[in-house]
Amino acid sequence: MYEKLSNKELGKIGEEMAIAFLRQKGLQILDTNWHFQHLEIDIIAQEKNMLVFVEVKTRRTAFFGNPEEAVSPQKISRLLNAAQAYIFEKDFQGESRFDVVSIIVPYGKKPELEYFEDAFYS
Repeated sequence: MYEKLSNKELGKIGEEMAIAFLRQKGLQILDTNWHFQHLEIDIIAQEKNMLVFVEVKTRRTAFFGNPEEAVSPQKISRLLNAAQAYIFEKDFQGESRFDVVSIIVPYGKKPELEYFEDAFYS
């Protein structure tokens, strides 16, 4: 089913899977692919009074490492800067956290999703 997808298409499918998963957990999706200058946040959601910034990483295999391992210190720094801009733009006054959704979509098999709540701290 997912065999002939480009990396970009696979990433989009991963984000759709992540959104469905987060909604099932009761989070309200506020924004997707939110941009500020050259920075991007994949998913911005709200859980009660908590603003949740979600990075989604989708891969075909874990051969070169699990998808969540691609969230490097540089990526974290960019996410923190983008989140700060979002909070300022929306004048949000509550707490926030950073989650990661890791998805492996192996050829011919069911996708595997892992959720890392509070994956790193600001």
